[in-house]
Amino acid sequence: EVTTGPLGQGVAMAVGLAMAERQLGATYNRDGHTVIDNYTYVLCGDGCLQEGVAAEAVSLAGHQRLGKLIVLYDDNDITIDGRTELSFSEDVYKRFEAYGWHVQRVADGDTDVDGVERALLAAQRDAERPSLIGVRTTIGVHSHVAGTSKAHGSPLGAEQLRALKTRYGFDPDASFAVPERVRAVYAARVAANRAAHD
Repeated sequence: EVTTGPLGQGVAMAVGLAMAERQLGATYNRDGHTVIDNYTYVLCGDGCLQEGVAAEAVSLAGHQRLGKLIVLYDDNDITIDGRTELSFSEDVYKRFEAYGWHVQRVADGDTDVDGVERALLAAQRDAERPSLIGVRTTIGVHSHVAGTSKAHGSPLGAEQLRALKTRYGFDPDASFAVPERVRAVYAARVAANRAAHD
């Protein structure tokens, strides 16, 4: 897991990670003994794909046919300054198709979790091309600033935060809390991984 600073840099870094996975697998994997075999996933937004460094990197990924690289593109039409149309009018999906990518769209990323899962599984099945999954979302969904640039970088405020926590079933007075059911899922996963490697 990595996080990056400048927009576009994370996309470029992911291309490098996918290339490294391929090279390390070719170097160290043997029949019956696979050491390196993973997908590289990216979560990015409109701003990330506007950057030149990202464009150059995804072009290389298409050329190299990095089929284990999967980009989830949060296509919410918002930048920190307003709607993307202020500075960005290209068709991202056609650009990625031109780069040789497998391109899919999920029309309702706010609620269609099954659609996102289907798209991820389809991306994993296409071993010959990197994949872009455009997920249409509403930035700040269910808040008073939903769908606006105010949801991009402005704090919601105490009242709005309480309302959202209540809407989603969290304790509105708790901060930095992890629900017990989430802890249980992760604890079970840790136990299973330990058992598998002991």
